[in-house]
This record gives sequence, structure tokens and C-alpha cells, in this order.
Amino acid sequence: MIQSPIPRALSTFLKYKVNALLIGGQACILYGAAEFSRDIDLAIMVSSSNLENLGLVLDELDAKRIFVPDLSLDVLTRGHACHFRCHREDVKGLRLDIMGKMRDVAPFPELWQRRQEIELSEIGKIPIIGLADLVRSKKTQRDKDWPMIRRLIEADIYKTSANPLQEKIYFWLSECRTTELLISLATKYPDIASNMVMIRPLLRAVLSSNQEEVQRLLRDEEDKERKLDRQYWAPLKAELEKWRQQKV
Repeated sequence: MIQSPIPRALSTFLKYKVNALLIGGQACILYGAAEFSRDIDLAIMVSSSNLENLGLVLDELDAKRIFVPDLSLDVLTRGHACHFRCHREDVKGLRLDIMGKMRDVAPFPELWQRRQEIELSEIGKIPIIGLADLVRSKKTQRDKDWPMIRRLIEADIYKTSANPLQEKIYFWLSECRTTELLISLATKYPDIASNMVMIRPLLRAVLSSNQEEVQRLLRDEEDKERKLDRQYWAPLKAELEKWRQQKV
């Protein structure tokens, strides 16, 4: 990421003190789950003052809106994303996707409290969405997001010390999507896994080392989230289509 225009764009957000969290593909890269992305996805605090600061960033980056909708407090509060393309020479072509709300993800103030800050040598500390919240945000209808969830959890497990906090173990057993790794975790932490069966029923199959059943239940979990995401976006897509027609 450092050898791209992305740090220059992010430094502009820091310069104007936009209350924003890095999400999406760039956040996945920083958590060690590599994903190729030339875009910047940001969750922002939806407030008049923050949108004023964001406007200064967009002006400096010579960022122009692409697609509908227009950027506004109402649009962001309703859950739409606003999309921009940068035209300033050193960031030319870079796309910015701005959101104020995500399905089944905590409100921004809670996300901000749980944020991580990662030091980038060229620009300083970048606020990034917490790992658990990032995983939650990836439970969408898009095919590419589900392998990314798996890689995020795997990367977190492999880089954590041999004596993880109980909170970490709960997180892994709640979100891990790799059958063999789930069984390994349950074998290592059987008491915790047993206590979590009511929260995540597939752990019963995990504790029995029933790989075929675990795989089936993982697919069921995914199908349920995909359906919920489609239902969430249906009215928003209808609004987008209405706005597109009005622009014609």
C-alpha cells in the first residue's frame, strides 16, 4: 500500500481531521489478509462538521462524484455509499467509497471506540476498523467477502501468541470459517467451545469432529447472511434506481 497513491490520500484525511475509519480491502491488507485493491473504503462519523471537513479533503484531492447518490447527511444515514474518483495528479484515478452505516455493524461511535491505529511510516497513525467489526462488515452477499473472512481469522490466529486471551478464543470460535482450524481450536479449548454451543450451534458438530456436518453448517451460516444482506440492500437499490432515473 505504501508505494501507491493511497498514503497520500489518507494523509489528506488526517490533515483535515476527518473522523473516519479505514475499512474494506485496505483494512484487510493491514490485518495481514492480502487483498488487491486500488480503492479506499472509509466509514465516517455522520455529522455536519465532519462532512464539512470531508468536503475539504475532496476539494484538495480534486475528487468528483461518480454514480449516484450525492453526498449528504441523509444519504449516509440511510446506509448508502457515496463514491468519488480523484483527479489530482499524484492520486489520479484513485476511488474513494464513503459510508456512514453498514448492515448489522455497530454505529460509528462504537466502532471508533474499538478502532486500531496502525503506524504508516510516510503519514503516521491511521485509524482502522477493529478486526471483529471488519469481519462483521464482510458478511455480505458478495462472493469475494467470504474467503476474506476466512483469511482474516486465520491470519489473526497464526500471528497471536501461544497464550491468547480468552476474549480472542471466543472471537475465533465465533467467527472462524475453516473446518480443520475450528476443530483444532475446539480440541484445544473444549470448555470454551462447549459453553459457546448455544451462541454458535455448529460448534456441537465441531466438538464431535464431524467435518461434513461442520461444512454444511458453515454453508448454512453463509447463506443466511447473504439472504439478510440482499434484504437489507433491496430498498436501498430501489432508491438508487429512482435517483438514477431522475438524473437522466
